[in-house]
Amino acid sequence: MEQKLDSKVHWENIYTQKNTKEVSWYQPVPQVSLRLINELKIPKDANIIDVGGGDSVLVDFLLNEGYTNITVLDISSSAIENAKNRLGEKAELVTWIVSNIVDFEPKSEYAFWHDRATFHFLTEPGDIRRYVALLEKSTVPGASVVIGTFSTNGPKKCSGIDIKQYDEESLSGLFQSKFNKIKCFRESHQTPFGTVQDFLFCTFVKTNK
Repeated sequence: MEQKLDSKVHWENIYTQKNTKEVSWYQPVPQVSLRLINELKIPKDANIIDVGGGDSVLVDFLLNEGYTNITVLDISSSAIENAKNRLGEKAELVTWIVSNIVDFEPKSEYAFWHDRATFHFLTEPGDIRRYVALLEKSTVPGASVVIGTFSTNGPKKCSGIDIKQYDEESLSGLFQSKFNKIKCFRESHQTPFGTVQDFLFCTFVKTNK
């Protein structure tokens, strides 16, 4: 429990000391995620969860495009409060959950699971297994999944925390028992500080078995 508490305190400090545009993962427009959502043909009423969404602006774009069933989960209550304040009255249209992903106990099943840059913070094998089991349990058959992590050419740390790098084989292999890989690709993300981070994105669809 101490490690998780320290992790939560770390992220609360990040989001209270920096604004949205001062963190390395900030994107004014989440172009890759939006493109993948379009490619996957996610219905407007699909039950969507953005894991580690914090104060990412993806939820803003989803609301503007007419999506009506959105959940945003983040370990940091400060990040979620930032997002709520930014959205104003629109925040009431979103379900907000403060939780470490490995402790999350979903009350519904999701048709679309989006995770950009949360999964790679899980470095312990037990936490990785819990994440995979949670994804399997909390998604409907045919659900679409997008997972973005640092690639093997990406950073080894983020915000002072060790991360786990992935290539296509190692990432897709973790989910192969219940999910079919659609595609994986690398993408360069330019941070607000002018540096470049190499990401790996993979999309999956849950099998019916």
